[in-house]
Amino acid sequence: MTLSVIWVVCMAGSILYSCAAGTTAEISAAVLEGVQSAVDFALGAGVIMCLWCGIFEVMARCGLTGALTRLLRPVLRRLFPHTARHGEVFDALSANVAANLLGLGNAATPMGIRAASGMAALPDRDIRRELSLLVVLNTASIQLLPTTIASVRAACGAAVPFDILPAVWITSVCSVAAGVLAVKVLER
Repeated sequence: MTLSVIWVVCMAGSILYSCAAGTTAEISAAVLEGVQSAVDFALGAGVIMCLWCGIFEVMARCGLTGALTRLLRPVLRRLFPHTARHGEVFDALSANVAANLLGLGNAATPMGIRAASGMAALPDRDIRRELSLLVVLNTASIQLLPTTIASVRAACGAAVPFDILPAVWITSVCSVAAGVLAVKVLER
């Protein structure tokens, strides 16, 4: 609410100043140019995100995401021992982490919500730590293919959108390690 009021006051002040300074033509042109840029960016990024979500769906139907999920299960069982006892919740958790690994944050969101809702409904007392860990893993996920970032870079005109891979790998591994460590330290 407060930010809305601040935003309206800033906009009204800008319009009044523009009228007083006689720069309404320049402001109008800048507003229209900004709107056009925003629409172009949103459409370009949206199309690329739809493409990657479609690729994820094809991978799921071919069984590739299931294979990746099975590969992740031993590690996830150690990180989420209480959740691992509940098949459907653990499946959603595994699929969420797999989608995040592939850099498909938009496709991972419904599975993450399903996993978090299922975990919150579990009767285990220790589930809060695991729920915190899920939030950390979703926030600072390791991404093998940062497709969302690459789509934004492509929409902004980057010649090679995936040239950021080494930096993304290093920073995502470091952020996940720091997050997991923080959860482990704070749980005591």
